[in-house]
Amino acid sequence: MLKLIVKLLKILNSETDPGQISLGFCFALIIGLTPLMSLHNILVIFLVCILRTNLSAFLLGFLIFTGIAYLLDPLFNRLGLVLLTADPLEPLWTSMYNLALFRLESFNNSMVMGSLVFSLALFIPLYFLFNLLIVKYRDYLLGWIEKSRLMKFFMASRFYRIYKSTSDLGGTT
Repeated sequence: MLKLIVKLLKILNSETDPGQISLGFCFALIIGLTPLMSLHNILVIFLVCILRTNLSAFLLGFLIFTGIAYLLDPLFNRLGLVLLTADPLEPLWTSMYNLALFRLESFNNSMVMGSLVFSLALFIPLYFLFNLLIVKYRDYLLGWIEKSRLMKFFMASRFYRIYKSTSDLGGTT
């Protein structure tokens, strides 16, 4: 848990553009909340590789959202059932099921449908929210934290030694 917090702080304190970090967390939202062996996750991984996305934020977000997904599974199942049994959408689901690509995607599974719709609905709002929070953190909180007595206490602790040892390894995040 300590290393996870260190990793998050390292990402937030880096000079990476907040949009790249936010995009990494939002793509992780889709992969973390939906079943891993879904066809759409290949597209998400492709987009993570093509777009300028912070890979560390993506991997950390994947760990966080995978844990959250287990708590939200009943909600995803209900949402998927509501969508799949809605009478006005029945012709859409029938036509999609008749295409081999959508059968491979398993959209007829209530868990896949519910989690994908939920994560796609949150993608854009969370992108802007994460972006705003990162900018506000860097503008206001980071400077205050670096000067605080609490930070001076942490600089003498094991937590800071772990943080420093991982940041001294080099490489980009």
